[in-house]
Amino acid sequence: MRKVRGIGPSEDRDAWLEFIMDEYGERLTKLAYNYVKDWKLAEDVVQDVFIACYKNYDKIDEVISFKSWIYRLAINKSKDVVKSSVFRKMVMNSSLFSLFYSKELSPEKDLLKRSEEEFLSLCVLSLPVKYREVVTLYYYEECSIEEIQGILGVNHNTIKTRLSRGRMKLKKMMERWGYNGEQA
Repeated sequence: MRKVRGIGPSEDRDAWLEFIMDEYGERLTKLAYNYVKDWKLAEDVVQDVFIACYKNYDKIDEVISFKSWIYRLAINKSKDVVKSSVFRKMVMNSSLFSLFYSKELSPEKDLLKRSEEEFLSLCVLSLPVKYREVVTLYYYEECSIEEIQGILGVNHNTIKTRLSRGRMKLKKMMERWGYNGEQA
């Protein structure tokens, strides 16, 4: 994956970075969005991930599973953003924050509710992080239990338990919000 024939060391690094940006950019942005819940912030997180990749180019051969490594990097950087006081102030002051707790659906949320995929996405986004990350990695990123174990550094059985509990929470949430799984 790293070696590009016929080009010098700096061009090799640039070509490699371009390749991983094409290969992982969109998936990492979606993954980061699951944590920060803001597309621009998610893009910033992914940009930081690619900068870290570029800086660690010479050490990349030491990484056992590149996919696990880059996903772990994105998750850690996303969690750092969420923990930052600037992020918390921004979320608390956001007008969107009030929409999530409003008893009446806004026209925008009503429109989103009509779409099954978007409705499911909203449900997944409202899960606690420990369930959201395994559900996202397993169903959206199609990672195996073993890959998730490598990414999160969590026991195999813990991942299975979190997946099971995450599915149960999703089911209850969707039932509570009036979705019964049947096509209209």
